[in-house]
Amino acid sequence: MAGTEPYENALDAIPGAHPYPRSSRYHDAEIGVYRQPDGTEVRYTKRRLLPRIAADADADADDTQPHTVSAGERPDLLGQRYFGDPGQWWQIADANPVLDPRELTAEPGSEIDIPRAGTFPQGGRRV
Repeated sequence: MAGTEPYENALDAIPGAHPYPRSSRYHDAEIGVYRQPDGTEVRYTKRRLLPRIAADADADADDTQPHTVSAGERPDLLGQRYFGDPGQWWQIADANPVLDPRELTAEPGSEIDIPRAGTFPQGGRRV
């Protein structure tokens, strides 16, 4: 696969190794193994749960920066702008209380939180 680090390709051959690259929101998710009746093992990613969002609005002030949504913006464009990778939109989604990432940019003029580099482990929001 082009663009992946060699260790990621090598790990795919090791039973139980993690299948997601470091840039994925699932990289640190636990991998489960389901054994089918015929003995075949199937690896799967267990649920990825985020910590609760802090009730105090100022609690994460140093961990995020505000962004005012403009018309035509999309989560992937924000990922490119702030992280240099459109695939990192999920970090912005994790930092905001939305169920659907499209909610982030649905309303021009609304303000969303952009995580600062290194503040949210695995992109998850701190409590």
